[in-house]
Amino acid sequence: MMRLFTGLELPSDISLDLNFMQGGIEGARWIDRENFHITLRFIGDIDDALGREVTMALDEAAIRPFQVAIKSIDVFGGNKPHAIIARIEENPELMRLQLAQERICQSLGLQPEGRKFIPHVTLARLRDPDPRALRSFIESHALYRSRPFMVEHFVLFSSKPSRGGGPYAVEESYGAAYA
Repeated sequence: MMRLFTGLELPSDISLDLNFMQGGIEGARWIDRENFHITLRFIGDIDDALGREVTMALDEAAIRPFQVAIKSIDVFGGNKPHAIIARIEENPELMRLQLAQERICQSLGLQPEGRKFIPHVTLARLRDPDPRALRSFIESHALYRSRPFMVEHFVLFSSKPSRGGGPYAVEESYGAAYA
């Protein structure tokens, strides 16, 4: 069995920016810098044979280079926040890439992703955070914007079943089509 997902890696300077923000919230489990990514499609725990099929089929999700950027720091969970995230600005090319991967996964018999795709980078997972510290953190970082960065490939990641946050390994990289 393997746990797989597809995603985009971040440039090291942007990962470093996000890493420097971390701290100051009791109840936050901060994600290690080397594990920052934008998840495109969580595939889940699958057997090796299906894993090989997914690996080969993702070649069909060729992309043209495009730019993305982080537009703000926010939380998931509303009144019961469970994660601090960096939101990605809206991008039709990113949405097309994610949809292509969703179609490929479903064509291989995987269940449709049950959650709406909201492009983001998870910075921390939260467990009963101090509300004032969390509010202060979000207010002080809400206007953060990264420089736009070029996406020329996506990757297939694997992870060990755990409480989240890595470590992740790149199993395959899929380059952009230049036609």
